[in-house]
Amino acid sequence: MTVGSKRRQPSLAQLRAFAAVAEHLHFRDAAAAIGMSQPALSGAVSALEETLGVTLLERTTRKVLLSPEGERIAVRAKAVLGEVEALMEEAEAVRAPFTGALRLGVIPTVAPYLLPTVLRLVHERYPHLDLQVHEEQTASLLDGLAGGRLDLLLLAVPLGVPGVTELPLFDEDFVLVTPLDHGLGGREGIPRQALRELNLLLLDEGHCLRDQALDICREAGRDDVPVTTTAAGLSTLVQLVAGGLGVTLLPRTALKVEISRSNQLLTGYFADPAPTRRIALAMRVGAARAAEYEELAAALRQALHPLPVRVLGQDT
Repeated sequence: MTVGSKRRQPSLAQLRAFAAVAEHLHFRDAAAAIGMSQPALSGAVSALEETLGVTLLERTTRKVLLSPEGERIAVRAKAVLGEVEALMEEAEAVRAPFTGALRLGVIPTVAPYLLPTVLRLVHERYPHLDLQVHEEQTASLLDGLAGGRLDLLLLAVPLGVPGVTELPLFDEDFVLVTPLDHGLGGREGIPRQALRELNLLLLDEGHCLRDQALDICREAGRDDVPVTTTAAGLSTLVQLVAGGLGVTLLPRTALKVEISRSNQLLTGYFADPAPTRRIALAMRVGAARAAEYEELAAALRQALHPLPVRVLGQDT
């Protein structure tokens, strides 16, 4: 290459197409994910291979695989697209705070109980903010945050994930939910040790609330919790309790909504210190809109005071 000549550079559309294929390993699914036709996506990936002079994919009749070179380039492409997204966020934040899109990820055991407060706050205080809500399990939310698909998360912490800053909002107690004829139903001051003998019903694998319940049991001296019945959501879990299949743990914010679904339930309260969980907002370290997210967290803490939680300060 002569001095001063320029190599061809890939376009962002080509990088997005390749990154989507690298994630989904399927042309149709990748095209749907980024709103591109399958022929256009295939053409963009081929153009990227030609521009780079590298074979990125191994195509067969049944599946798509990344070549060894493609795996390395996929990491770089993801990083480049992340930086472009950060650039756009930075420009948007400079232009006007609390405007444009904010993609909020929320775990299923928080969404039904806190979203009314969040949505009311955003509507009243930030009317020009385009809040987009995505309800997913924790692992999916963290992937979305790391990859730039999501901007901010509302979930249980601590996460212990590098590159993520947590903005604590509140702590809330767990309560015991039982059938009407259960001996602990309606009681107060229940010792944690009582969990050693209970038939505890849990959520499916992947829910952080399941892991928290198991941790509480281990703290109470119970290492094994036989899993014979599970549920995909708290509403189903509560109905299983009402049907006499066992007992469960609910966070206080979920109690009013879920207990109202049945007249066959009682609640029991643990002795202090009760088992708790902590809920926080989470953002990428160095996020362009970090100041906005911190202000939103402060406003949300104020809005949460009417709920049965212990609101936390920023330094907690």
